[in-house]
Amino acid sequence: MDKLLLTGIDMAIGSESSGFCANSANVWQTVGYVLMVFKIVIPLLLIIFGMIDLGKAVIASKDDEIKKATKSLAMRAVSAVVIFFIPTLVGIVMGVVGSFGDVKEDFDICKACISNPLDDDCENAADEAWNS
Repeated sequence: MDKLLLTGIDMAIGSESSGFCANSANVWQTVGYVLMVFKIVIPLLLIIFGMIDLGKAVIASKDDEIKKATKSLAMRAVSAVVIFFIPTLVGIVMGVVGSFGDVKEDFDICKACISNPLDDDCENAADEAWNS
């Protein structure tokens, strides 16, 4: 009974080739899709709303509102760029952290599913882990 419990724990933390990430690859792929949508939609919305605010200020022809809207658009553009690059920075950090230890193969499956959900890397990596 203790051996069965330890085997379950080993699989949960990914010490076997069919570990946690391989068994939950479709969940990580869904997380990748959500991150991809946020990475594209949120920056676009920030810039569009900033342009709308600036357009309203220009139509109103008030210098104070134009300056305020210009500053707001600039801040939103910077925020959009930061939001766009956050997943990339997280991926780099995950790559560095994942290179340590004995769970690298299983971690590569999670990384492939989150960073490239549209590619077949996730499904192929999970299939290889399940078939080995």
